[in-house]
Amino acid sequence: MAEPITSSPRSASAPATIAVAGATGDLGFRIAKELLQRGATVRALVRPDSSSKPEIISLRQQGATITEVNFDSIISLTAACTGADCVVSALSGLREVIVGAQTRLVKAAVAAGVPRFIPSDFSIDFTKLPNGTNRNLDLRREFQERLDQQPIQATSILNGMFMDLLTGQAPLVLFGPKRILYWGDADQPLDFTTIADTAAFTAAAALDPTTPRYLRVAGEVASIRGVQAAASAATGEQFGLLRAGGLGLLAAMIKVTRTLVPARNEVFPPWQGMQYMHNMFTGRPKLEPLDNDRYPEIRWTPIREVLAKREQK
Repeated sequence: MAEPITSSPRSASAPATIAVAGATGDLGFRIAKELLQRGATVRALVRPDSSSKPEIISLRQQGATITEVNFDSIISLTAACTGADCVVSALSGLREVIVGAQTRLVKAAVAAGVPRFIPSDFSIDFTKLPNGTNRNLDLRREFQERLDQQPIQATSILNGMFMDLLTGQAPLVLFGPKRILYWGDADQPLDFTTIADTAAFTAAAALDPTTPRYLRVAGEVASIRGVQAAASAATGEQFGLLRAGGLGLLAAMIKVTRTLVPARNEVFPPWQGMQYMHNMFTGRPKLEPLDNDRYPEIRWTPIREVLAKREQK
């Protein structure tokens, strides 16, 4: 590994430089925008074939520096990270990305003398889950072990489930039959946060040199009955509950789905989303304590508002 590079001390008046990996993705793009709005110097680390993407063009127009980098090369990544105050990873993928690319990225950050690193966790509290209950979160736990061995201040941001999924990929709110689908206990508290709010919190944390190892946030904590009330309020129509069965049934459905449609090379195959829901309904990965008040300027979006916007489209 290259010898650590000593970064020049930043003056108190100089804006912080934040390197963002994964800025072409939805969350990474929003994090970069939030950082720019907060006055940070943003360096978007992108693959050479990504420079012409609309997100990168937009970030460049907003003042971000676009740095093409070889994510397979620690030397290339070290050069890209040099001078940054924090590296934020919003990379998405399977083991080669979450474990492989992120390991190279954090080693490069250390070599470049970067003091802080925010990994691409953004999930329920996977530290409370046993191995084998969620493939994607197992990968984050594997990287966590590597990250904690590095001499760098790391902060993971855990935000529960992206609230935006309630109007699409997460089939809990059934707008046609006006039912809320669930398994297990309708009173189990669940954590939801919008992608936008997660990005805002991440940007604030990236600019905060005092962050702890974990920060936990939830735009709204709601049980299935709470989601039912939010859907009814958002649409003006009464929603009912539809219990599909217990958690044992959901676990059996996951096994069958994974056997019939393995889709091993997909990041979010159907069974992966089912695993996530099973995890949440068990209550094991519930986020606590919450750090929502750490940055009081952030306004947290409620479920009702997200569902109401869906109705207005």
